[in-house]
Amino acid sequence: MTTAIEIPPAHADRVAATDWTAVKAEIDAHGCAPTGPLLTLEECREIAAMYEDDGRFRSTVDMARHRFGSGEYRYFRYPFPDPLRELRESLYERLLPIARDWWARLGRPAPWPDTLAEWLDLCHEAGQTRPTAILLRYRQDDWNALHRDLYGDLVFPLQVVIGIDEPGADYEGGEFLLVEQRPRAQSRGTSRTLAQGRGLVFTTRDRPVRSARGWSAAPVRHGVSAVRSGLRHTLGLVFHDAA
Repeated sequence: MTTAIEIPPAHADRVAATDWTAVKAEIDAHGCAPTGPLLTLEECREIAAMYEDDGRFRSTVDMARHRFGSGEYRYFRYPFPDPLRELRESLYERLLPIARDWWARLGRPAPWPDTLAEWLDLCHEAGQTRPTAILLRYRQDDWNALHRDLYGDLVFPLQVVIGIDEPGADYEGGEFLLVEQRPRAQSRGTSRTLAQGRGLVFTTRDRPVRSARGWSAAPVRHGVSAVRSGLRHTLGLVFHDAA
């Protein structure tokens, strides 16, 4: 008997399969929220292997050299590998209503058009032409300082990080960290373990939170705790390009 080969669903279908109502509720409450599966195990291995292919990247950053932490990351060059391109386009479509709702609460005009291609055209017209998809690599004792991925005046308020290696098997530690500065209160921290092949949606710069005067913008930064052992790769999808 011949066994049929199981073909993974398209990346857009995987994005659509996530419960986006639940994502919206959780990101409104905590500033970050997990997605369903976005990459297969084989795709994760293929993406991790890309790290050694210099031709795929426009630049490499040594975090210790710039006092960003310890470890290394590489910015992909255009054109992106198909999984990255397809996920970025599909995720933008799902995140756009959340972004527009946030800016409405804050009384800000929402500049983001209906498609990622249109939004990137606006970025490029403003001089933000460099791609920002990132592949990060952490070894034992590596970590990432709290920061924001802004890159220019045009910013999309949400981004996604995808776990490439399996926590507890390929590495220990290396939790994703989010710190939110609350209005007239002490900061709140959140930590999440990134499941292999699944994404985490999180706040890029600030997000609306209720205050005594209505809605206020709470600044948010993110980072990574120290990796205690092993090797940790993650894929970062930012929805604006860099100046």
